[in-house]
Amino acid sequence: MSYNLYNIAFYNVENLFDTINDPHTWDDDRTPEGKDLWTMEKYEDKIKNISRVISEIGHESTKTAPAVIGLCEIENLTVLEDLVNHPNLSPFNYKIVHYDSPDKRGIDVALLYQESLFTVHHSEPKSLIINYLDDENRRFYTRDQLLVSGSLNGENVNLIINHWPSRGEGIEETNYRREKAAMLNKEIIEELYHKDPKAKIISMGDFNDGPNSKSFKEILQTNSNIALIDEQQLHNPMEIMSQKGKGSVAHRDEWHLFDQILISDSFVGNVEGLQFYDAKIFSMPYLISLSGQYQGFPFRSYDFDGYTGGFSDHFPVYISLIKHD
Repeated sequence: MSYNLYNIAFYNVENLFDTINDPHTWDDDRTPEGKDLWTMEKYEDKIKNISRVISEIGHESTKTAPAVIGLCEIENLTVLEDLVNHPNLSPFNYKIVHYDSPDKRGIDVALLYQESLFTVHHSEPKSLIINYLDDENRRFYTRDQLLVSGSLNGENVNLIINHWPSRGEGIEETNYRREKAAMLNKEIIEELYHKDPKAKIISMGDFNDGPNSKSFKEILQTNSNIALIDEQQLHNPMEIMSQKGKGSVAHRDEWHLFDQILISDSFVGNVEGLQFYDAKIFSMPYLISLSGQYQGFPFRSYDFDGYTGGFSDHFPVYISLIKHD
């Protein structure tokens, strides 16, 4: 029996900014005169690095780059166009789905897809409305959640791209923001199920929460055990990885698996069409820092000593879907 394999990936690319100062956002650090001394040479180096990574994710299993890949920490459409037009990625003819988010730093989420493998039918940003706890009349501006519906190998698939609010002001102090994000995610998923009770749904992103957080276990009610998954429940294949101590990002010398891909029950078990095959963290040796404060962790673009020439402070993650002919 023959089969087709497709990789679905997600990558936090760590502040992929152009060099132009946008007066409406907090991008001043990523300009030639800013704190990061963000020159065109560094920008082009970053584009080269990120495009290389994307081109190699899961290549050993499919002999191609991911069919679709969600991205976060990208500044605008221009950087995405520069990314997909780089020689590392141009052979795959990636197309772009992107909307500007109201995030105060000016960073967005986006989706790239190989036009020969995936066809977009509908896309829209879903606004995440959060107010400050100490001032309910003041909005906390963050990233939208991006919904893209399309067909993969002729089968309808719904993708949600996330970049939930960070823990920068403290875990407990910011939990309510990620819980709000989880509630929005749940609303989007319920809307999809209302249209099609057997909808195939993938929610991916940098959630800034681990698999065992309240946002996952109580709000989204994820399940790591395929054998025990209920109808219209989300399976989280990253939960078992996290239990084994694996991570996609490090903080204070500790691994965290904030980058995750959740899938609906319609991908698992004895189902028709596209089926979940496996999940992986893409952590090739060249993506690991060999020295300095972050030795052994993702080889980031910047550390406390300045520009490193690295890739990102996150590893990409991806799942493989299989379809038997």
